[in-house]
Amino acid sequence: MNQKSSRSGFVALIGRPNVGKSTLLNQVMGQKIAIMSDKPQTTRNKIRAVYTDEQGQIIFIDTPGVHKPKSKLGAYMMNITLTTLQEVDLILYLIDVTEKFGPGEQFIIEKLKEVKSTPVYLILNKIDLISPEQLLPIIDNYRKQLDFAEIIPISALKGNNISTLMTEIYEVLPEGPYYYPKDQVVEHPERFIVAELIREKILHHTREEVPHSIAVVVESMKPGDENPDSIIIQAVIYTERQSQKGIIIGKNGRMLKVIGKEAREDIEGLLGSKIFLELWVKVKEDWRNKEFLLKDFGYTEIDE
Repeated sequence: MNQKSSRSGFVALIGRPNVGKSTLLNQVMGQKIAIMSDKPQTTRNKIRAVYTDEQGQIIFIDTPGVHKPKSKLGAYMMNITLTTLQEVDLILYLIDVTEKFGPGEQFIIEKLKEVKSTPVYLILNKIDLISPEQLLPIIDNYRKQLDFAEIIPISALKGNNISTLMTEIYEVLPEGPYYYPKDQVVEHPERFIVAELIREKILHHTREEVPHSIAVVVESMKPGDENPDSIIIQAVIYTERQSQKGIIIGKNGRMLKVIGKEAREDIEGLLGSKIFLELWVKVKEDWRNKEFLLKDFGYTEIDE
C-alpha cells in the first residue's frame, strides 16, 4: 500500500478495572500482549501494542483501570491513565454491560468531558452475556452522559464485532507513517513482558491482598551455558509481608513451582526458545508506598 495513503495513530483504552481492556487488546492482536486476571488493577503500566495491516498502523495503549488510589502505586496508575487521554488520537471507553452504572463510571465520564478535541468511542463489552433488549436502555443512558463519536457493542472474549470496531478506528485516524517496524507487536522490552507473565500466574493462584502486594523484577536474561539457544531467566518476586512470601512459596515450595512452570511455558511461547526460569521471593515492607522502591521496580512516572 502506498505509504502516503496509510493511516496511523494512537488509541487509548480506558475503563474501570476488570471491564475487559486487556482481553480486547489480546483479541485484536491475536496473541497475548497484556496479562489478564479476574482481579481488579491487573494492569499497572501503559501497555503499548502495535497493530499493523494493509491499511496502516494502530498503536493501542492499554491503561490501568480507573479506581480511587489507596497507595502511591495507585496514584501512579491513575496519573498514567489520565495523562494518556491528552496524548492520543482516539479514546476507547470500555464498559461492562453486566455492571450497573455507578460512581466509577460517572468519574470517568467527568474526566472525558475535560478532553475537548479527541473523539471518544463508547465500547459496550460482554454483550454475549445479555440480551439485545437489555442493551438498548444501557445505550440510551450513556448517550445522556456524553456525546460519543461512536457506540459499538462487542464481546472482547468471543471476538464479536471486533472487525467493525477496527474499521471504525481507521475511519478516525489521520493519514500518517508507520511508527514502528511492521513485524513489531509491542513497545516494551522483553524483560517487562516476562515479568508481567510471571505476575499473571501469581494473580491466578493467590487471593485477597496478595495479588496487589507483589512486584516482579527480572534481574537477568542470558543464553544458557550448555545450550546457547536456551535462555536462563532470573527473577525476584517482591512481597510486602513474610506471610505473603509464605503463601507464594507454598508448602514445600509447591506454589512457587506451579507459578514457575506456568510462567515458563508462556515465556517459551513468547520468545520461541527453551527457558530455564529461576525465581526467588523477597520481602520489601510497604513497597507500594515507597517512591524509591516504586522506581526501582519499574514504576518510573511517579506524580510528584
